[in-house]
Amino acid sequence: MALKKKKKVRKAAKKPVKKPAKKRVKKTAKKPAKRKPLLKKKPAAKKKRTGKKAVKKEEGNLIGSITHYFPHVQAAVIKLKGPLAMGDTLKIKGHTTDLTQLITSMQIDRVDISSAKKGDEIGLLVNSRVRQHDKVYKV
Repeated sequence: MALKKKKKVRKAAKKPVKKPAKKRVKKTAKKPAKRKPLLKKKPAAKKKRTGKKAVKKEEGNLIGSITHYFPHVQAAVIKLKGPLAMGDTLKIKGHTTDLTQLITSMQIDRVDISSAKKGDEIGLLVNSRVRQHDKVYKV
């Protein structure tokens, strides 16, 4: 038996296809557009300020803010910015809090007191939940 030799078949190489060249168009210089004259702006009208001053008048004098709340005994710790006495009416206002109440129990270091001065941290019995950073106003 004689072995037959296989013929090597050459594949034809693909020739690159030439793409037709794009036509070039000469750009002509454009004339600059005419500018409109600048108009002077009128000064803005003054706005009425309705900020913190309006809130203070509505709710009374700011005398402190809540620093902590104890839910089991419904007591709040208040850092005072002004004097406070037993029998005063307070308004506690916050993001979700709006409470008005009479002071019935006030303490410093678990000792009952009848009045407190600026800078004291007092414990106060409250009727409902309050939150840190709520503002306390004297009505």
